[in-house]
Amino acid sequence: MIMLLSGAPAAFAAEEHALPGAAMSLLWALPFLGLLLSIATGPLLYPHFWEHHYGKITAAWAALIVLPLAASFGWAAASGAVLHTLLLEYMSFIILLFGLFTISGGLLVAGNIHGTPLVNAALLVIGAVLASFVGTTGASMIMIRPIIRANDNRPFNAHVIVFFIFLVSNIGGSLTPLGDPPLFVGFLRGVGFFWTFEHLFYEMLLVGGIVLAAFLALDTFLHYREAGLPKVKDPTPDSKVRIRGLVNVPLLAGVIAMVLLSAVWKPGVAFTIQGVPVELQNLVRDGVIVVLALVSLVATRKEYRRANGFSWGPIVEVAKLFAGIFICIVPVIAILRAGPEGVLAPLVALVTTPTGEPNNLAYFWLTGILSSFLDNAPTYLVFFELAGGDPQRLMTEYARTLAAISAGAVFMGANTYIGNAPNFMVYAIARERGIRMPSFFGYMLWSGAILIPSFLIASFIFFGG
Repeated sequence: MIMLLSGAPAAFAAEEHALPGAAMSLLWALPFLGLLLSIATGPLLYPHFWEHHYGKITAAWAALIVLPLAASFGWAAASGAVLHTLLLEYMSFIILLFGLFTISGGLLVAGNIHGTPLVNAALLVIGAVLASFVGTTGASMIMIRPIIRANDNRPFNAHVIVFFIFLVSNIGGSLTPLGDPPLFVGFLRGVGFFWTFEHLFYEMLLVGGIVLAAFLALDTFLHYREAGLPKVKDPTPDSKVRIRGLVNVPLLAGVIAMVLLSAVWKPGVAFTIQGVPVELQNLVRDGVIVVLALVSLVATRKEYRRANGFSWGPIVEVAKLFAGIFICIVPVIAILRAGPEGVLAPLVALVTTPTGEPNNLAYFWLTGILSSFLDNAPTYLVFFELAGGDPQRLMTEYARTLAAISAGAVFMGANTYIGNAPNFMVYAIARERGIRMPSFFGYMLWSGAILIPSFLIASFIFFGG
């Protein structure tokens, strides 16, 4: 049933369909852990079966959440909680990804340059700067294929994609609300548009600088080693670089404009779908983004997409897997929102000092660690609320606390393939182009060796210790 509401508060749906997180045990996290384990082991242990049936496996884990929720708390509560997640979070999430993926897939950086360490570092810096203005997804989709082409004749090239995920798909998106979903959630909650730039610039500069320096050292070493190996014929010889498909630039700007419009235009009108209010500005935003993506498909010459190696495989894979992830994290987020009343109370207690003040170091690490495995936008929101939920106080009196939450959510989304949506999309594109990417746990070895030390340095410099 669809009903038109006027002046419906945004929090209505969350309150209406909230699960009793205080009464839920950690057993509710098992399907989520099972899905993560499937994503981690499927491509490695049974790749052929996984490739053809990952959607069914994901659906099975999701069913192990929905059916027990219905049996334990009633169909109305279970369906309401799942619909709330799908309609208000997943649909906007995947539509934005679809729009950025489709439009940026028609923007061709034609030609090729040789992927030397300095050239690769320059491409990573360009992608990281773009990420704060066109989003980590948009920047990843624009830059991933040029950097793959630049390195497709190198025997060692998987590390370039790993660092690309670190810098372009995550860390670079920390300066504006357009960069990463958690920051956009904060913007919608009242955090100023330029606040993140003012309060995360030095954190981003330090962490990004350390990671870039590590990349230059490693890529220089591997480039030197490659000199003694048999030469690999370059499938994309060096040629003059040109940008094609420029019709997609205003379309990309249109997506950004619609995201901004949905944050500032509040008509106070919502449509309820099975009791879940979907606000008019969000419907307009999502509808226009879909239209812009369709315009891109029609207006972009097909040879540009072919030259980009564009296919629907990566976005389909992300859509299916993240649908399961969004459903399976429903009870986990409910337990976290229960705060000191829930089974994770000891974890929640870590963010408060004995004097009652926020523990910024704990906020950074707890937000970050959970954002590595849960969707980082709702994780950000949970800790935003735990810190008081008042944007004015958080931007001023507790600015360091909000900075810790923001940096943890954005930076540590790079710790796993599923920490941020572009990570898995880049992984899927690189694997589709024949690059031997590390497995789920193999990637975590990379992030543990490169990212965790940089996060330790940044956390003690900026958030105390």
